[in-house]
Amino acid sequence: MRPLILKMSMSADGFVCGPENQVEWVFASMDEGANAWTMDLLWSAGVHVMGSRTYYDMASYWPYSTEIYAAPMNEIPKVIFSRAGLIEPPRARLAIRQSDGAISPGETAATDADRALSPVEAAWAEPRVSGDLEGTIARLKAEGGKPILAHGGVRFARSLMAADLVDELRLLVHPVLLGRGKSIFSELAAPKTLKLLSASVFATGAMAQVYRPA
Repeated sequence: MRPLILKMSMSADGFVCGPENQVEWVFASMDEGANAWTMDLLWSAGVHVMGSRTYYDMASYWPYSTEIYAAPMNEIPKVIFSRAGLIEPPRARLAIRQSDGAISPGETAATDADRALSPVEAAWAEPRVSGDLEGTIARLKAEGGKPILAHGGVRFARSLMAADLVDELRLLVHPVLLGRGKSIFSELAAPKTLKLLSASVFATGAMAQVYRPA
């Protein structure tokens, strides 16, 4: 059985985003050590799992990104959870070209339909999709192999926690207090005791904390 790891960035007061989903505070404390820790985690995965909202955001971004995280995000298989299924993912490249004035709004649909998908785009355009969270996660765990790495959205992370599907929490806690925001633990039915497996402090004050249920 392979584990499901939930990876989240979090403020020091326990929020994963602000009240309006603000996450810009994360980037101020991402240094070389925090980036290396994140890269190791991404490459350790055998499959990435996420909700549909996160999928749409990532499918519009990672195929066109030159950031260090792009390779593991693009190359490792994805499973998307959505009860309603998926529509065709948006095309970030066309949106950028349109905003730069390279094409007109009226040309977007035809150009998008005619252009062949790159291999990286195809990897995002044809993910495995499921509406059965608990059943599919159980089957993925039973397949064995490298860990399942779950990415938030808040709603998806809450669903995983509430259904007791998370075998390991890997939290990157940033040295900032938001005061208000959204927590991934708000739908727990009862308190959950954790065992700290490791903690790493980086130069900016961010701390990587790894927990398993006790």
